[in-house]
Amino acid sequence: MNANDEPVIGSNVTMGKGVVIEPGVVIGDDVSIGHYAVIKRDTIIGKGVQIGDLVVLGKMPAGNNKMAMKPAQELRPLIIGDGVKIGAHVVIYRGVMIEQDVLIGDLASIRERVAIGKSSIIGRAVTVEPKTVIGNRVTIQTASYITSDMVIEDEVFIGPCCSTSNDKYMGCGNYKHQGPIIKRRARIGNNAALLPGVIIGEEAVVGAGAVVTKDVANEQTVVGNPARPIHKKQERS
Repeated sequence: MNANDEPVIGSNVTMGKGVVIEPGVVIGDDVSIGHYAVIKRDTIIGKGVQIGDLVVLGKMPAGNNKMAMKPAQELRPLIIGDGVKIGAHVVIYRGVMIEQDVLIGDLASIRERVAIGKSSIIGRAVTVEPKTVIGNRVTIQTASYITSDMVIEDEVFIGPCCSTSNDKYMGCGNYKHQGPIIKRRARIGNNAALLPGVIIGEEAVVGAGAVVTKDVANEQTVVGNPARPIHKKQERS
């Protein structure tokens, strides 16, 4: 869009004090925008969206010379689907796609090139890094860190303060970044740590505080540091 394009604002849109809407923004009907929210250029907001106070939508990423992965400067507009609810002090970058009925808690940060599926929950103070895909009906609870280059399939549950990583050699530059892959309906306990590239199988369970260094099979339960499977005791005849 041209930088001179006027915003397009639907009917029954309410705004608090000090709202900033940049050129090229499109806002659907029945949207509510809290005090001092900033909506950056070209952002597209669907119908019935609720936006909290002091939110920034469509932010461009920045970087410096030390960063191994330089942020992209050519990004598609932020797109927010119908019925999304966004808490206070949330920052969502340009290049993000959020489908309908997603709930984003206060203080969350969602970086560029992220996709979030329908009816998912991104909890309070969750950080989602770039190039991550989050499926439908996913729950990510308070203060979890979702690294870049990660895949979270449908109906996954991630408990509070989960930590994930994508760089096996911690900045040495000799490893292709790959975050964990969490398969459908897996459950991750609070304070668990998932190392780079591990695959958590469908309907697997990772116990609270576990440190996962290896792949977890479908329907397997792992606990401990390093995480190991729980073996069911055989019943005596």
